[in-house]
Amino acid sequence: MIEYSKLREKLKVETLNGNAEELAYLTHYLHNYTNGVSKSYEQRAKAYFDTINGESGIVAETELQAILPIKWDVPFPAPENPTFTFIDLFAGIGGFRIPMQELGGNCVFSSEFNYHAQRAYELNFGEVPFGDITKLNTDIVPHHDILCAGFPCQPFSISGKMKGFEDTRGTLIYHVFEIIEKRKPPVVFLENVKHLVYHDNKRTLATIIQHLEELGYTVAKKVLNASDFGVPQNRERIIIIGHQNKTFDFSKIKKNDKPVLKDFLDKENEFEYLDEPYTILAEQKMQDSGLVFAGYRNKTIRKAGVRPGTEHLSRVHKQPNRIYSTEGVHPALPSQESSGRFWIWHEGAVRKLTIQECYRIMGFPNKFKLLNNKAELYKQIGNSVAIPMIKAVAEQIKTQLLDIRQ
Repeated sequence: MIEYSKLREKLKVETLNGNAEELAYLTHYLHNYTNGVSKSYEQRAKAYFDTINGESGIVAETELQAILPIKWDVPFPAPENPTFTFIDLFAGIGGFRIPMQELGGNCVFSSEFNYHAQRAYELNFGEVPFGDITKLNTDIVPHHDILCAGFPCQPFSISGKMKGFEDTRGTLIYHVFEIIEKRKPPVVFLENVKHLVYHDNKRTLATIIQHLEELGYTVAKKVLNASDFGVPQNRERIIIIGHQNKTFDFSKIKKNDKPVLKDFLDKENEFEYLDEPYTILAEQKMQDSGLVFAGYRNKTIRKAGVRPGTEHLSRVHKQPNRIYSTEGVHPALPSQESSGRFWIWHEGAVRKLTIQECYRIMGFPNKFKLLNNKAELYKQIGNSVAIPMIKAVAEQIKTQLLDIRQ
């Protein structure tokens, strides 16, 4: 039985070699060759395999079926006996896939636009996601039980006249609706930033929910915080769940006590300490969110229009100026960050969070393989989802909506 790592080495999958779409067909076929899902990918997978077979020297003139089954020596292989299927849209680096697989889900389709995220996804799951969803032939998307999408909050406005899909045409969520309309999955599982609740005077969220209802779904929504699910990060996200006839009950989701950041930190590492003037407050109080504001870097800040005494807490002063104590939780890791300017007050000194710590407070297991330079790694983790929160929701989706007991 050939190991996937040996195959990927010969195919040079780690470079994606300019053939990401062909590799997506091939790796999706390899994952699904034993079920009917493979028919969606078979023709292109075989054609591509035949093209590279001679060059890669796998086995001259070998049929694709001859190397199957493959041993999946990747950090996160699919479950051997899956109990449900799902698709992973806007997949990022796999924040949905890890918990869904842990719960017995088999991913039958994935899509991700970013090249670097595609590489990280392939390294950890043995699958190259399909690319730009706006150019996707939705006919290849197989039937599935749960549609997962941490879709980007791409701004769109509505005129007030409900025009169905025309209200979202040209936005990324529109392409999710296309797949839903075509495949009618029993469950739709969406995640987005908390701001979606208020965007365009709440009309954006209302439009999304209306479209789901027009597609035949009963919709429930709630803002959840990652810090309620075992990770020390004040990360609020809206979760939207649609089902064809049942209403999802968020109150049944199991929560945990808020952890503290210091319990998630590296014991040893090449720590980067702050080497410029800063101020640490003599009195540090925990906020309702679990954050403990410890101090600030002594940089010039804007004071006009800011209430006295709140200068260093104001949102207009970018996050890099703030320092938080490890006796509380950490603020949400932002997707725009590329240099890891997350300063913490720990054991009498101010230092940055390490990249490993950033992945840990998002719930990624230590075995998750990291790729690329640090700038890309910070962007990838900031764009991801908090794994324990996704898992807690998915557990209840299985129980309430798919009638699969733990």
